[in-house]
Parts: sequence; structure tokens; C-alpha cells
Amino acid sequence: MSIIESFVNWSNNILWSYVLIGMLVGLGLYFTARIKFAQLSMLGEMCRLLKEGTNKEGGHISSFQAFCISTASRVGVGNIAGIAIAIMVGGPGAIFWMWVIALLGAASGFVESTLAQIYKVRDPLTGGFRGGPAYYIKNCLGNAKAAALFAILISVTFGMCFNSVQSNTITDALNSQFGINKYAICVALTAVSGVVIFGGIKRIAALSSWLVPVMATSYLLMAFIVIILNITEVPGMIATIVSQAFSPDAAIGGISVAILTGAKRGLFSNEAGMGSVPNAAATANVSHPVKQGLVQALGVFVDTMVVCTASACIVLLFDGYADAGQKGVALVQFALSSELGSFAGVLITIMVFMFAFSSIAGNYYYGESNIQFFSEKPIWLFIFRALCVLMVAFGSLAPLPFVWNLADLFMALMALVNLVAITILGRNAFIALKDYQAQKKAGIANPVFHPEQLPDQRGITVWNESK
Repeated sequence: MSIIESFVNWSNNILWSYVLIGMLVGLGLYFTARIKFAQLSMLGEMCRLLKEGTNKEGGHISSFQAFCISTASRVGVGNIAGIAIAIMVGGPGAIFWMWVIALLGAASGFVESTLAQIYKVRDPLTGGFRGGPAYYIKNCLGNAKAAALFAILISVTFGMCFNSVQSNTITDALNSQFGINKYAICVALTAVSGVVIFGGIKRIAALSSWLVPVMATSYLLMAFIVIILNITEVPGMIATIVSQAFSPDAAIGGISVAILTGAKRGLFSNEAGMGSVPNAAATANVSHPVKQGLVQALGVFVDTMVVCTASACIVLLFDGYADAGQKGVALVQFALSSELGSFAGVLITIMVFMFAFSSIAGNYYYGESNIQFFSEKPIWLFIFRALCVLMVAFGSLAPLPFVWNLADLFMALMALVNLVAITILGRNAFIALKDYQAQKKAGIANPVFHPEQLPDQRGITVWNESK
């Protein structure tokens, strides 16, 4: 291992082990207290808003489409492989800690996505909106250097590194299951990815709006069948998760998986607080920023409480999971095969493809939004798109342990920048939430945001256009 690789691995482990976990949990608790557990008390409103967001909005990105873009990115192969590894390392109790992280993360996700909506800007290329941490760090906090650093980190991490890993996962899955030549997969995957990426945000939104529901529903259906076939074992499974949640192995092992494995999606699969999801949240056309904040908070629950829990049920309801000699996706595949038959291997391969490809589309957009932060000239966006497509091709053929670690390090640094920003700006999200709740309580069916209620008007552009 080279000196650079050793340094990347060491830095990555230190950041995730001590700094990020402390900040994510601490801020999650703080935000939960400030919004008075709105991530639970307003679950019904979240679901209503998601359904409302499916309406067409005159060529703009709808609330539902923005939700699907973010879900496409964060619901990936980590939701299958990462959960299986977490259970093998930390035992069934690790699942309890994932639920706790999701509860706290929903509060952080609400705050950052609401801020992204408040400080979104017009996109002159599409006529829609864009935004995210880079925009509220520069336009409101006035720190151009920190904003530029974030934009670079997220563009490289999601647009390039993570997409290389996703394409590598697709290639390995198709090659091992069907014996398809890796070079043929590389050519086909690169071509399809190029069509989607060069199509821009509206094509990505269109793809995500049908692919995400299909892939999530298909995977959850398989998990539901497993649960029904083992319904008498479910109470015992839940009791085991809770009883082992506070054992040293469960707590330490479950967290170490999220730190030490490439996916980083064992305990942090929902990306809440990382600064990635706000880039999708900002694109939505809504009447009040809190609407999209609540919708994206719901996304945290969908990712962890639903999809990750489905993976946990598939593994834990298989009696021999601890002695199967399998790990990651292979363990889930093995468990499904024991319940549903040998065709389960084909089903999981299809699932891996859908999860990973949707992540390529969602990940790319995070980069696109931040490339436009530096320059709105089409040539730079074209160059970035070309690099992203090349990285998909590269990832299809290359072994990528170093790229995984490098991407995780970049993501850790990116998260640190965003967490500091939303800590400073969080009060504006709290004010917006209080205003939304007051309007709903007054009987206003469709609350409208008036930015003058905020103590500082810096960085607010779209919401002031009506004036």
C-alpha cells in the first residue's frame, strides 16, 4: 500500500470514527429538540405533501421528482450489501442503531433541505431552480472559499468517484450472474449513462420518477414475501434486535461497519446532514420551503426504516445467516435463494443493477448543480458530463478499493463543511417551520412563504422575485 493510500485510509477512519459521528448525532439531537420532533409528529403531512408533489408544475421539477432524484442517489447497493455486513459484524442489534440514526437524521435532513429551498437560485439554462450547501454558504454566510471547497468535494465525490463504484458494482453483478463480457457491459453501460447524463436534470428527473418507485417496490415485495413466509418468526426477530442493541458487539460492530466498509451506508445510508440531498431538494417548485424539507425528511425514513429494514428482515429471517459463509450482496442472495428458490440470484442481480444505475443518475446531478456554481458557461458543464461518463467507463473495468476510500474521505470533508453551515443557519429553518405550522393551524391549505419574516435577507433571491 502506498503512502498516499495509507494516509487516505487513516484520515478517513479518524474522521468517521470520532468527528463525524459525534457531529451527526449531536446535531441530530439538537435539531430534533428545536423542531419538537416534527419528523415524527408531521409524518402524515409528509406523506400528503409527497402525493401533492406528483402534480405537474409547468415544466418545473416537481416536489415528487426532487424526492426521487435524492432517493435515487441514496438508495443504492449499500442498502443491500451494507446492511448484511452490519449484521455480520455487529449482530442483529446493529439494526436498532440504524433506526436511531434515521430518527435523528430526519431532523438534520429537514433542516438542510429547507435551507436549500430558502436560498435556491434560478437556473438560466433550464428555467428551473438549483441550490444546495455551496449556494447558502456563499450567498448567505458570505464565505466564498468554503462554498467553493464544498462544490469541488461534492462534484468529485458524487459525480465521479461514487459513480465509478456504482458502475463497477453493475459490471461485477452482470458478469458473475450471467457471464456477460465486462467490456461489452462497459460499452453498453457507458452509452446508456451518457444518454441520461447529457440529457440533464429533466431527463434525470423523468428517469428517477419511474425507476425509483419500480426498484423500491420490487425489492420490498421480495422482502414482504420472505416476511409472510416466516411470519411466526417476526416477533422473535424484533425481540432479538432490541435485546442485542445495547450489547458491546452490536453498538461497536454496527458503527464500525459504517466507518470501515466502502459503502458507508450501514448506519449512514440516508446521507442526512451530508449536504448531498439539499442539491436535489432545491430543484423543487413549491410554495413554501418547509414542504420540501418535510418531503426530504420522509426520504430518510424510506431509505433506512423501509429499504434497509427490508434487507435486515431478509437476512435475519434466514436461520443460517451466521454460518452461511457469505457476506454483503452474496449473503442476501443466499438468504433469498433459501426462501424463494434459485431464481433469487437473478432477482438480486436485477435489483443491484436498478439500485446502482439510479444512483449514477442521482449522483451525477449533485455534481452538475455544483459545477454550475462556478460557471454557467455550457462548455464547462459539457466537460464535466464527459468526465462523468468516462468515470463510469473506468469504474466498469477497474478494481476500486482506493477510489472508495478516497470518495469516503471527500464525503467526510464535505459533510463537515455542511454541518457547520446548517448549525449557523438552522434558526432560519426553525422560523420557516413555525410559520408553516401557524398557517396550517389557521386553516390555510396551501401555506406560502414570505421571506421578510427571516431576520436576515442575504442570499434570498427566488422568494423575493414576486416583489
